[in-house]
Amino acid sequence: MRDLLSEYERLTAAGEPPGRAVVTSVWGSAPRAEGASMLATRDGTIAGSVSGGCVEAAAAGEIAAALERGTPRLVTFGVSDEKAWEVGLACGGTIKVFVEPEIRPEVLSAARGPGGEVVATVVEGPMVGGATRVREDGSVHGDLGPGIPHDAVRDAALAALRRESSTTLTLDTPGGAVSVFLEVFPRRPRLVIFGGVHIAVALVPLARLLGYRTIVADGRQSFLTRERFPEADDLILAWPEQAFERIGLDRSCYVCILSHDPKFDEPALKAALRSPAPYVGAIGSKKTQAARRKWLASEGFSEEEIARLHGPIGLDLGGRQPAETALGILAEMTAVRYGGSVAR
Repeated sequence: MRDLLSEYERLTAAGEPPGRAVVTSVWGSAPRAEGASMLATRDGTIAGSVSGGCVEAAAAGEIAAALERGTPRLVTFGVSDEKAWEVGLACGGTIKVFVEPEIRPEVLSAARGPGGEVVATVVEGPMVGGATRVREDGSVHGDLGPGIPHDAVRDAALAALRRESSTTLTLDTPGGAVSVFLEVFPRRPRLVIFGGVHIAVALVPLARLLGYRTIVADGRQSFLTRERFPEADDLILAWPEQAFERIGLDRSCYVCILSHDPKFDEPALKAALRSPAPYVGAIGSKKTQAARRKWLASEGFSEEEIARLHGPIGLDLGGRQPAETALGILAEMTAVRYGGSVAR
């Protein structure tokens, strides 16, 4: 939904507040994942996509019908559904789409906010449309209705937030089965680079394409200029400890230590490996990495803490140009972020 905020504002300002369709469940090879959204107005103007083009016309028609009746509805498109073939879902997948006559305030607030929360919405069963917000600290705001086990919803929402993946939870209640859609709004990931070297120059624009906020820090002024990093969101001239303290390393941070200089690398590693950052990678050969791990052990780091270090940094794609190395780093970060394979 975040990517459609500007379109929502434009349509609303034009006097055509849109309804929304959001994918809540996917089976098979449907082209878009849970959480993919589409907006549509009464006059047929659309923005976004729920299927990569397969069922957009049908989804727009469902939104128009929801706008007319004023109530939400869960709709299924799949290969076993004759209508789905008519509208073009021939890729072999099945999707469920929750269609609403408006974008609810809790969804708008979550989409506009900094992230780190889940909007849980009843999409099937009693109390359809009931919603609650689950924050990353475990706090719950709102009520889904009687009989729904709120602890189960909270725990599933927090697990979905950690995976950064929206999903649907089915629960048994005294009133019957209930489906709750967990729409995840993660914090925007932050790429934190220490060392404004040539690989960092290539890495920043690639990371921005994937939605990362990019921060480059270095203790050397000559490495940290706007000419070298015109697209970086923030440049910080400081030693590692001061830079990381200013940034505030948390679970949104993906740390790349590229300085290749022990006086920077060592304090950077000590700070990053004991932070909540899910990814810490450091440049250097296999020989350098072995010596680095031995040094970390002598500094009191546990085997588990040392195992968090990705080094040599990045997946080995075979290329050695700065942009190719940067691509390998970003590929490894992506695998860690979504639970993919990082086997070397």
